[in-house]
Amino acid sequence: MTMIAAMGRIEQIQSMMQQLAFGPRAATITAAAATATAATASADSFAASMAAAVGTAGGASAAGTSAIGATSGATGTNVVDAAKKYLGVPYVFGGEDASGMDCSGLVQKVYSDVGIAMPRLVSGQMQMGTEVASLAEALPGDLIVTGGGDHILIYAGDNKIIHAPYPGRDVCLRDVYMSDSEITTIRRIIPSITAGTTGAASATVPTTEMLSAAFAAIAKGGAA
Repeated sequence: MTMIAAMGRIEQIQSMMQQLAFGPRAATITAAAATATAATASADSFAASMAAAVGTAGGASAAGTSAIGATSGATGTNVVDAAKKYLGVPYVFGGEDASGMDCSGLVQKVYSDVGIAMPRLVSGQMQMGTEVASLAEALPGDLIVTGGGDHILIYAGDNKIIHAPYPGRDVCLRDVYMSDSEITTIRRIIPSITAGTTGAASATVPTTEMLSAAFAAIAKGGAA
């Protein structure tokens, strides 16, 4: 059952409740008001149940700040492609454009290019998105932070990273040189991509079981 069909079903149930409330069987105005209240409570129960079923509450994403990747339409591959445009740009402390950039300036610029706003400093960037457990689970576009926040790199896939190393060096693509023990955190800003190939952001789709649970909550609310 689609979401539209589900909402249509809710409207039908509410309509039936209203008919019962104002039909010949309604003994008193108080009873009608009680039925209307039950209908409202049922609608609220449905909304809460659906929110729980799809992992959201009050319109907030369960993935937290990583939702910005989904809303922007960007993928990890987009991030890597954007980063590659800056290969060869010289390292400049405090720099954040094609004339020169430091490690966090590169990250901010690259994500800005794909429509995602990021903090300027590593200290803020390393708080964004969701935690990735290890390098083995890293996906293109993930951010790797080392030295407790001294340096940040973009994982490019295939055991490679893109970063602005230090003064005297340029933005470069190279093999991963650190181990998990040397990594402070790995952050996923872009939601996981399906099969790791298509670049399409994964989405949570309500199942029949989820909708059944929501309707069960409606029945319980209406009987209360």
